[in-house]
Amino acid sequence: MRKMATEELAVLKPQVRCLREEEQKVCVNNAFSCGSDARERKLVCVTSGNSNLGSHIVKALLARGYLVRVTIQNQVDYEDMKKLMRDEEINQLEGVVVAKMGTLDSLCEAFRGCHAIFHTSSFIDPHGISGYSEQMAFLEAEAARNVIEACGRAAYAKRCIFTSSLLAAIWTGDNENKIIDEFSWTNEEFCRENKLWLALGKTTAEMTCWRKSKEMKVNLVTVCPGLLMDASFPNANNSVPYLKGGKVMLKHGHLAVEDAKKAAEAHVYVYEAMDYGACGRYLCYGKVVRKMSEAIELENGLKIHGLLSGGRHEALDEEIHSMLSNAKLVRLIRGSQKLSCK
Repeated sequence: MRKMATEELAVLKPQVRCLREEEQKVCVNNAFSCGSDARERKLVCVTSGNSNLGSHIVKALLARGYLVRVTIQNQVDYEDMKKLMRDEEINQLEGVVVAKMGTLDSLCEAFRGCHAIFHTSSFIDPHGISGYSEQMAFLEAEAARNVIEACGRAAYAKRCIFTSSLLAAIWTGDNENKIIDEFSWTNEEFCRENKLWLALGKTTAEMTCWRKSKEMKVNLVTVCPGLLMDASFPNANNSVPYLKGGKVMLKHGHLAVEDAKKAAEAHVYVYEAMDYGACGRYLCYGKVVRKMSEAIELENGLKIHGLLSGGRHEALDEEIHSMLSNAKLVRLIRGSQKLSCK
């Protein structure tokens, strides 16, 4: 392997290239061939393949025979990606492109010829060092705007599957005892007042996507997962921004978790169901934390003792009523599974 230059990183397969602003039309492992073969095999693009969820979506798509292109923000992110995927999986990729979320032209080139864009990018540090700030909430919304515009400009089929969060639905700012579902929206001002920055970032980013998708005529669906868990790659530091306000979530029956692999599969199910009219938002979670004993078990697994329970151990088995509904996604997945069995 030759020395890494500023413009590109040479690896055996796939080739990782950086799209420079002064040289946008760069071929990445034949990434921009845009031929009929790529269209027939449904070339799709996943942003932030170095993230836990992004890598699981890539694996799910490869397992179904899709031609997958991946974007990463920086060349060093490729090393993180290699830790999350096997060599044979990386070698199946159509290409890996370094494309900044803040650079519209590079995103247009990365998305060119794609049947769909899976936008999973978040500004949480994958190593869990920097956390999530108010500035990151702003950057996430700007990135979402660029992704939808690039999808509208460059994608072969204007489809986007956007990863939002359950946080974009639960902080409504009122005290009404009502079920949270796909029609529920987090109140942005409430998030600012309570410094719920990740909830703010996910909410503003998703709202930005919906507004921009109408302008660009992009067919958009959003998946709103709960706290993502992965036993293979536990990272308590990445969970802390999600769990800010966790005691309130627990009390109101809004604290839910989802396995990262199952969340990835849900993204693919939703994408494939778009051919049959799937649209709108889908809340995605596998389990609602309904007992203090379960909250303590979650704390122990993440090594964040007291964040949810406050160190209290009374009423461990007293059940908390769930105030969440993922019925829309459950119906979609069951319908998709029935179709696949025929």
